[in-house]
Amino acid sequence: MRRPRYASSKRTLNASKGKSVEEIVRELKNAVHPAEDYRERSLKLHGLICAKCGREFEEKDRHLLTVHHRDGNHSNNPPDGSNWENLCAYCHEDEHSRGLLGDYLKGKGG
Repeated sequence: MRRPRYASSKRTLNASKGKSVEEIVRELKNAVHPAEDYRERSLKLHGLICAKCGREFEEKDRHLLTVHHRDGNHSNNPPDGSNWENLCAYCHEDEHSRGLLGDYLKGKGG
């Protein structure tokens, strides 16, 4: 039985000529999950420290740090990390609840 040929697979093969397996795998990972690695990049760039309270974390506690997008756009992930700040879970919650509390106090909340 003949397998159908797909034009997209042909393009992929032509585009990958001359690249190492590692480069191809890296490109595929970024194509499938382009924003997932921004957390790791932010932790490397900014360190294991909360930008708000200054608490320092050890490697074993790194899961307590979150990446806050300064402009609120989770798709805005520049490679220089200018839209990120590492915040501990408490400061991150505080950062996101400030707007809700302000709206409530102004009578805009539900």
